[in-house]
Amino acid sequence: MNRNLTNVIRFILDECLPPIIRDNKFFMYPLFYIWFKRKNIDKIMNLKSLVYEWSDEEFAKFYQELDSLARDRETDLNTKCIEFIMQALDPEAKSLIDVGCGRGYFANKVAALKKYETHACDLLDHVEIVGGTYHKVNIENLPFADKSFDIVTCHHTLEHVRHLNKAVSELKRITRRQLIVVVPRQRYYYYTLDEHINFFPIKSTLVSLIGIQNHICENLWGDWVYIDYLNKEAR
Repeated sequence: MNRNLTNVIRFILDECLPPIIRDNKFFMYPLFYIWFKRKNIDKIMNLKSLVYEWSDEEFAKFYQELDSLARDRETDLNTKCIEFIMQALDPEAKSLIDVGCGRGYFANKVAALKKYETHACDLLDHVEIVGGTYHKVNIENLPFADKSFDIVTCHHTLEHVRHLNKAVSELKRITRRQLIVVVPRQRYYYYTLDEHINFFPIKSTLVSLIGIQNHICENLWGDWVYIDYLNKEAR
C-alpha cells in the first residue's frame, strides 16, 4: 500500500472523525486487527506505553519482526516529497547517507545517480544498496565521526525514535553541508496504525527541534520536508 493512499486513510481517520470516536480502543481494534494481520495486536496498540521500557535490542527486534499492510511498500515518501528532495540535493556535495533507510528505496535512487558516495543505515540486518554501503546502526548512537557526510537525509524516522533530541543531535553531528528531514504532519492520537510515538502537527514543532537558522520547511502532501543549509544561506 503506497504512501499516497495511506495519507488518504490517515486524513479520513484523523481529520474527519470526532476524537472521542477516533481514539476509542474498541473502534480502532478491528482496524489494527486487519492492518497488522492478526499478529500482536494488544502489544502494537499499546506501543506508546511499552516502548520506553524496552532495551535497544527489544526495540530493534520489534521493527525487524513487524508485519503490516504497509511493510510491502517501497518507501514512506510520497511522490511530491521525492521530487522536491531530489531537486534540492546540494550539487557541490560528494557524499550522502540516508539514516533510517528502511528497504533502501531513496538510497538506491541516489546511488543510481552515480554522483554521490552513498551510504544508508537502519535497524535491519541487511538492506541491498546497489552501488552504496549499508550499515546496521541505531540513529541515537551513530558510529561515524563528526561531519562525516556532506548530505544527511532522514525520512519518516524521527516519529519512531524513543530519544528524539539525541537522535537529532546525532544527525546534526555527522552532517557537513546539508541536512534533510521528512516527518508526517500528524496530530497525536494514542491508537495509530503507523507505530509513531512522536508527532509533528505544526511546523514549529519540527523547526524548534532541529534549531538551525538557515532552513526551509514545506508541507508537501501531508509531510513536513525540512532542509537545513549548514554552510550557506537558505535557498
